[in-house]
Amino acid sequence: MTDAGASARAAERAARQSYGRLVAYLAARNRDVTGAEDALADAFAAALGRWPKTGIPDKPEAWLLAVARRRGVDAVRRRRTGEAGQAHLELLAEEAEAAMGGHDIPDERLRLMFACAHPAIDPAVRAPLMLQTVLGLDAAAIASAFLVSPAAMSQRLVRAKNRIREAGIPFKVPEPAEFGERLDAVLEAIYAAYAEGWSDPAGTDAQRRDLAGEGIWLGRVAVLLMPQEPEALGLLALMLYAESRRRARRDADGNFVPLAEQDLSLWDDAMIDEAEELLARAGTKGKIGRYQLEAAVQSAHAARRRTGRTDWPAVRRLYDGLVLLSGSPVAAINRAIAVAETDGPQAGLAALDDVGAGNRLASYQPYFAARAVLLARLGHGAEAAQAYDRAIGLERDPAVRRFLQQRRDRLAS
Repeated sequence: MTDAGASARAAERAARQSYGRLVAYLAARNRDVTGAEDALADAFAAALGRWPKTGIPDKPEAWLLAVARRRGVDAVRRRRTGEAGQAHLELLAEEAEAAMGGHDIPDERLRLMFACAHPAIDPAVRAPLMLQTVLGLDAAAIASAFLVSPAAMSQRLVRAKNRIREAGIPFKVPEPAEFGERLDAVLEAIYAAYAEGWSDPAGTDAQRRDLAGEGIWLGRVAVLLMPQEPEALGLLALMLYAESRRRARRDADGNFVPLAEQDLSLWDDAMIDEAEELLARAGTKGKIGRYQLEAAVQSAHAARRRTGRTDWPAVRRLYDGLVLLSGSPVAAINRAIAVAETDGPQAGLAALDDVGAGNRLASYQPYFAARAVLLARLGHGAEAAQAYDRAIGLERDPAVRRFLQQRRDRLAS
């Protein structure tokens, strides 16, 4: 017998750590993503019913895989209070462990991601489809990130999964000549997963917990399967640079610490060194892309470990290139901050005003936070306070909100 709470926690842990791998493994056999998800849901339900009575198996993922692979699991669940049902489930688990031979379940997630990015799939739903099938995010969370209603997102995801099954889309990493826009979509989804986890540094959001680690792991798989692809190398370097600073982003009391004020001794030197090596490898491939430039910006910040200062002219040049390459308003905001560091706050504010023309950044907190800082440096206290108020209202992270409030309060003194 096992405590029901312990069984539930084990099932939750398996869901967080292995949901995507299990769905990908199941779906790769018959190219039916919806069927794989339904079968896995049945398996988790069976686990919650059986594990409190029979104990948590040594290999929970193998147990779940065995049950999910038998669509007859519903019949087993209906009679799970009987000895025949219990014996059958135990036999399935034993079969699965024997089949795996002591090895982990093969990680098919990158292949599933390339299937989701197939040209037959609507480009607008490729990244959302990857986030749901590979990382287990629900439609409501994905809809919020992509600014559509949950109902609309659910319909798009269902249609996309049906398309994979009906078109017989293969689960494979294509040849480099076939990458095209598929590689961009896959790398975008990996980075989106990492960014979701990065935005929850304390790991308090159950849905986003472990997503940063998942993003880095998928980045490593991408580099393993595509070692000559410079943007895969650049993306993994970018994530490692960011992750190296995780411990420094909060102080002992849980308060937000901005990059310029972080304790450099808390940065992970091994991660930074690995990121530097990856970025150097990417630079030998003769093709520059978004992720390499973003990683290079992080490398310039990381150099502060050795020099004690940030090379702002280099950061500005990198953002110049990134804005030209991507047209991203986020890159343009960061470029404006770099301009302020090289040419003064007035020049930075002018660059920021150019970015904010129109309504596209009306709900983007970093834009207003940057405006507040530059206005305060120019001595425009009232305008800075208004910008801080807007940023505070848009910020969801309590620690960052407190930090912005403290900065706003300092304006009075």
